[in-house]
Amino acid sequence: MRDYLQEGDLISAEVQSIFSDGAVSLHTRSLKYGKLAQGVLVQVSPSLVKRQKTHFHDLPCGASVILGNNGFIWIYPTPEQKDDEAGGYTANLEPVPLSDREVISRLRNCIMALVTHKIMLFDTSILYCYEASLPHQIKDILKPEVTEEIVLGARQRLLDSEG
Repeated sequence: MRDYLQEGDLISAEVQSIFSDGAVSLHTRSLKYGKLAQGVLVQVSPSLVKRQKTHFHDLPCGASVILGNNGFIWIYPTPEQKDDEAGGYTANLEPVPLSDREVISRLRNCIMALVTHKIMLFDTSILYCYEASLPHQIKDILKPEVTEEIVLGARQRLLDSEG
């Protein structure tokens, strides 16, 4: 195991059990779990992450998100080859293309905008916010007036899709 993971590595796993001494038993049921690389970690309040059957989402914008119940959100470029086909984790040390980094940055800023307005985080709310942010530069998304405009647009689309 130490050949594969080291202290300080960021991983995705399910908590199987917590012991009285504070030890944790982690469970990785498939190859989609494991070491995380080439992405951005965003920490939000766990109460804003909507519980769903799956927390792994490939978004049509070219990035993927893992929405952890603990409030940790991992944003990364959608891999061209799925991990199930690759046979597990392989270290990818290639530079992330600028276009992927821009998508990841925009998604990160959209998540922060949704958090500022206390909107529940799930794949659809993030995608609607992302689409509403496209007319704006990435750096402007966190300006209060732009944030409000983007979040109102996303909120309206969410309400329209519900009813």
